[in-house]
Amino acid sequence: MISKFFDKLSRNFIELLGDKDDFNVIIIAKNEKSFIAHSNVLKCRSPYFRKELKNIIPNENNIKTITKPNISDEIFNVILKYIYGGIIDLENVETKFIFDIMVTANEFEIEELTKKLENDLIETKSSWLKSHFSLVYRSIFSGNGNNFKDLEKFCNDIVAKYPNLIFDSEDFTSLQESAMVSLLKRDDLQLEEVIIWEYIIKWGISQNPTLPVDLKEWTNENFTTLKTTLQQCLPLIRYFHIPGIDVLNKVKPYKKILDKQLWDDLKKYLIAPNQQVFSTILPPRTILVQELPTRTTELTNPFSTIITYEHVAEISSWIDRKSSTYSLTSIPYEFQLIFRGSINGFVPQTFWDICHGHSSTVVIMKVKGTEEILGGYNPLSWDANTDGSWRKTNDSFIFSLKNNNLQNSILSRVKIRDNAILNFTKPGQVYYGPYFGYNLCMYSSSSNFTLDNGCFCNYNIDHYEKHIRTITDNFSIVDYEVFKVIKTQTLYNS
Repeated sequence: MISKFFDKLSRNFIELLGDKDDFNVIIIAKNEKSFIAHSNVLKCRSPYFRKELKNIIPNENNIKTITKPNISDEIFNVILKYIYGGIIDLENVETKFIFDIMVTANEFEIEELTKKLENDLIETKSSWLKSHFSLVYRSIFSGNGNNFKDLEKFCNDIVAKYPNLIFDSEDFTSLQESAMVSLLKRDDLQLEEVIIWEYIIKWGISQNPTLPVDLKEWTNENFTTLKTTLQQCLPLIRYFHIPGIDVLNKVKPYKKILDKQLWDDLKKYLIAPNQQVFSTILPPRTILVQELPTRTTELTNPFSTIITYEHVAEISSWIDRKSSTYSLTSIPYEFQLIFRGSINGFVPQTFWDICHGHSSTVVIMKVKGTEEILGGYNPLSWDANTDGSWRKTNDSFIFSLKNNNLQNSILSRVKIRDNAILNFTKPGQVYYGPYFGYNLCMYSSSSNFTLDNGCFCNYNIDHYEKHIRTITDNFSIVDYEVFKVIKTQTLYNS
């Protein structure tokens, strides 16, 4: 018979962590806080510490010091207790804290904890992962290697369907090579191959800022530099599925970064596609046919708790300045939910934390007590790091959508472009949310948009063309959502 007494063992090791007489390691975290530990425990529990301690020379008291300025005191305290006792308490903590622990556990090569937290986040915090997509995506590919295979698949499933989330982001060129390669391997990446080629060239050039701007000035050495940078990406391009005119106009200018055999085969294939070539012909990517969700799907898993697909069609037509509304089968945009108050909370600061950096967004809100559906379109990026300045655009607009109480929607385009969108400083973000001029404003003195009737439409200043409400009172909201507007690709069967 085998008896196991792990609880007692765990308690004893946690008690050992507090032993200030027998330690031989000091770890200094982000805020200069020191943690004491025992090298044998660290080396036994973490391959990272085993390697790190091997290379550190002890001081005159035989104590080794490790500095980790990138890890907060709170995070390291949790990790250290797990190393000693195998216990981690994540009750009543924010999801971001759990995510940071997972990333830190991976850095310390604590595989069991990393995998456990990764699975828990996917299974129970998928909404948070989607709302903080950029942070998650870049974090899982940072560092040495990528051990977050399940999160990688979770994210790539989203990017494959909505590639603009990454490829059209402002910081696309800072994407890690491993992330780029991971995406290029996807057979279901919803982009035309020539567009993928252009993005890859853009990314490769950005990694080498000394390359001449004018391609005519490039030397053979310049092309070799780009080829070396893209050596992991180039084999993943489906060259033989790029139309001939695009090969001529887009690929040929960079033919020197391709192997000679590949370029010869590509020319041959375009002229005589039935003749044998020596290069590997990768299969075409599977382009999905876009289908509207069925009524059953919409009821069980609605894309919005406030608006309908009819509203999406109407807003899309306004974005494109169409005189008539798109039909439901011809909507050229995907509305990707990035924020919902009933999920992410109604604290103004949360809006700035999640929506920072997102451009082409639609804000939708339902007014408490009247059931009005108000909103606005911002083609620019929300900026949480601003000095509190106005953003200029001719393309923003605000609106009130038709519902049971409003027969026809009201559209109001920006009138004074210099006062189209207002971003707030850090102190202001505690109380202020999205501001479309002074004509649609989210504000709460109690830092909760559902409570104090702080939101308003100012009728004394006309930054936008017309009023979208007949009521002049301030209001609170029942819920609000922010969607990223993504241009869909031309869809067809492969």
